[in-house]
Amino acid sequence: MRTAIAAWAAITFGVSGVAAAAGTADQPPASLAADNPFAAPSKLPYGMPAFDRIKDGDFLPAFEAGMAEQLREVRAITANPAAPNFGNTSLALERSGQLLIRVRETFTNLNASNSDDALDKLDGEIQPRLAAHNDAINLDPALFARIDALYRNRKHLLLDSESYQLLMRQHHIMVSAGAQLPEAAKVRLRACNTEIAGLMARFRLSLLKANNDSAVVVDSEAELDGLPPAEIAAAAEAATARGLKGKWLLILVNTTTQPMLAELGNRALRERLYRASVNRGIGGVNDTTATIARLLRVRAERARILGFKSHAAAMLDDETAGTPAAVDAMLRQLTPAVRAGAGREAVVLQQFIDRQAAAAGCKPERLQPWDWDFYTAQVRKASYDYDLAEVRPYFELNRVLQDGVFYAAHELYGISFHERTELPVYHPDVRVFEVFDADDKPLALFVADYFARSNKQGGAWMDNLVDQSHLFGQLPVITNNLNIPKPPAGEPVLLSFDDVNSLFHEMGHALHGMLSNVQYRSLSGTLTPNDFVEYPSQFNEMWQREPAVLAHYARHYQTGAPIPDALLRKVIAAQNFNQGYVYTERLAAAVIDLALHEVTPAQAPAAKDIGEFERAALRKAGLALPNVPPRYHAGYFRHIFGDDYSARYYAYTWSEVLARDTGEWMHRHGGLTRANGEVLREQILARGRTQEPGMLFRNFYGREPEVGPLLDYYGLKPAQEPAKKLKSAD
Repeated sequence: MRTAIAAWAAITFGVSGVAAAAGTADQPPASLAADNPFAAPSKLPYGMPAFDRIKDGDFLPAFEAGMAEQLREVRAITANPAAPNFGNTSLALERSGQLLIRVRETFTNLNASNSDDALDKLDGEIQPRLAAHNDAINLDPALFARIDALYRNRKHLLLDSESYQLLMRQHHIMVSAGAQLPEAAKVRLRACNTEIAGLMARFRLSLLKANNDSAVVVDSEAELDGLPPAEIAAAAEAATARGLKGKWLLILVNTTTQPMLAELGNRALRERLYRASVNRGIGGVNDTTATIARLLRVRAERARILGFKSHAAAMLDDETAGTPAAVDAMLRQLTPAVRAGAGREAVVLQQFIDRQAAAAGCKPERLQPWDWDFYTAQVRKASYDYDLAEVRPYFELNRVLQDGVFYAAHELYGISFHERTELPVYHPDVRVFEVFDADDKPLALFVADYFARSNKQGGAWMDNLVDQSHLFGQLPVITNNLNIPKPPAGEPVLLSFDDVNSLFHEMGHALHGMLSNVQYRSLSGTLTPNDFVEYPSQFNEMWQREPAVLAHYARHYQTGAPIPDALLRKVIAAQNFNQGYVYTERLAAAVIDLALHEVTPAQAPAAKDIGEFERAALRKAGLALPNVPPRYHAGYFRHIFGDDYSARYYAYTWSEVLARDTGEWMHRHGGLTRANGEVLREQILARGRTQEPGMLFRNFYGREPEVGPLLDYYGLKPAQEPAKKLKSAD
C-alpha cells in the first residue's frame, strides 16, 4: 500500500490534503525558532529527517510556521502586478510550501510508524487546520484567476511536456476543489473539508485503540498449538508488556482474516480470534460506526456541492478508471471467475474436513470463515506435501531482503543497496540503506521498518520522507513498513510466504519512488492515481515466485542450503490454491467501499444500519458468500475511512490487471533482464505523473489492459474464455 498524501482532489501543491489557515492580515503569521529541526532543510544525507533531534513538541510550531509561510508565498503570487506567466505563477506555486512539506512528511510517517499519545492528539488537531489551509489556497479567487488565465492560453505558452502537465494538474486540482464555485458554496465546502479531516483523524485513533483493546488474551500455551515457537514467544512478550505476565496476547492486524488462523489448531480459539477481528469498532468506547456514518454523509454532501452525483463519482473523476460505472464493469468481469474458484476451494476444504472426521469417528464440522485458512494450510500440506513450518526456515528476513528483494531490483534496474548504520533513526528496529544506480551514482535512501509494535498502525505500506525533484535538487528518501512479529533476541526472523509477498510488494512502491526522474515534485514518483499507484508494487510481486529469484533467496537459515527443488515446486504450485478465496474477499471489500460512497446524503446509512447495508451490497454483487468474508468490514476499513482510498479500494484490482499484463509482457520478452527493466523504468517508473497513467501504460504495453493474464496468473481463467479489455479514462 502507498499511504495517502492528500485526501481530496489528488495532490495540493505541496500540502497535506487532510487541517484555520495560519496568519491573517490582523494577526501576523507564526515564525519558527531557528533551533527547530524543521526550520531549515536537514543537513543529513539526502535531506533525511534528523530523528535524533526531533521531539513531539517541534511539530505544532513547524506546522503553523509552514502554513503561514506558504500563505505568504501564495499572497506574493497573487499580488504580483505582472501578467501571469508560467514562472511567476505556476512554477512559483510549485515552489511554495517547502517547510510545510518537510514537517508534514515526517509527521505522517512517525504518526503511522512510531506514534504516541502526543502525536495522536496532534493528528486530531492539525488535520482540520490543514484542510482549511488547503482550502485557503485552492479556493483563492485571485490565484485561480492567474492559473486559469495560463490554462486558457496553454497552447501558446510553448511549454515543455512536463511543465504543460504541471499546469494542467494545477488547474484540474483547483477546479475539482471548488475554485469555480460561488462564495456561499465555498463556505459550506470549507466546513465539509474541515469536518471530514477531523472525522478521519478520529477514525484512525479509534481504530488503533480498538485493535489494541480487541487483542485476544490466551491463558494456556496449550491453546496455541500449531503456532511457531517464535510467535508464541512474541505473544508472551506482548502480554507481559500489557501487564499480563503468564498469559499470551494475539494482536490483531488490519484485515478480517488474521494470519494466525492458518496455524492455530484450537478451533475455539480460532473462532474467538475471528470474532474479535470482525467485531472491532462496533460499539463500546472505541466505536467507529458513528464516525463512519457521519463521514459518509458529509462526503456525499461535499460531492453534491462540487457538482457530482456521489463521493465515488467525485473521487473517480481523477482516477485512471474515470467513473464508478467503469469500476463496476471491471468487478462484474472478474466476479464469476473468482467466485467459482472460491466455490471449488470450499468443496475441497469441506471434503477434507469430512475425511478427517470420518477417520476420527466423529461428526464433521461445517466449514466456517475461521476454519478456511487453517484447512487451506492442511490441504496444501496433504496435496503438496509441505506445511508452513517446513517452509518458514527457508525465508529468513535478511536473506529474503538481500538475496531476493534487492537482488531482483539489481537484476532488473542495475541498482545496489548498501546499509548505513550511522544515520539517526526513530526506533532501534529501523534500518537504512543507501541506493546507488548502475553507474554508482547516488540514487536514494531506503528506510526499512519491518517489525510490529503496539504504537504502529497495522498492515504494510510505503511512503516518502523526501520526494524526488530536479527543481529542488532532491533525491528521494523512501520508507517501507511491515508488521512482522518480532521474535525474542537471538531468534531468527522466519517469514511466511505472505510476508515475503509483502516485502516484494512494498519494494515495488519503493522502486516507483526511488527511480523517479522528474522535474517537479508534484508529478514525481508515486504521486499518481490510486488505481495506478498499486501497479508497480503488484507487478514486483511476480519476482517472489519467479523460480530464478526464489531459488536465489530461499535458503535454510541455519545451513544455507537452498530450498529443495521438490519443495520449491510444491510451494509454487500451491500458490494458485486458495486464490479464488483471496480474490473474492478483495472484490467484496471493493464492492462495500463503492456502495458506501455512491450514496446521496439522504441515503447514507445510520451507524446501526451499516452492517445490513454491507450485506445488501454484497448480495447484489453476488459476493455474499457465507464462508468468504470481505477483506475488510466498514468498522475497521482504514483504507477508506482513515486513509485516502475512499471509493478506490478497487484500485488494487485495477492495478493488478496492469501488473499481470506487465508480467506477461516480461515473460514474452525474456523475463528478468536489464533490458526489460530499463524499458519499464524509462516508460513507467521514472515518469511519475508527467503523462496521464492510462496513456503511459498503453505506450508501454501496446494496447488496452486485459484481465486474462490476471486470471491466468491465479489459475482462475475459465476454459475458452476470451481476453477482455478494460477501458481507462485519460
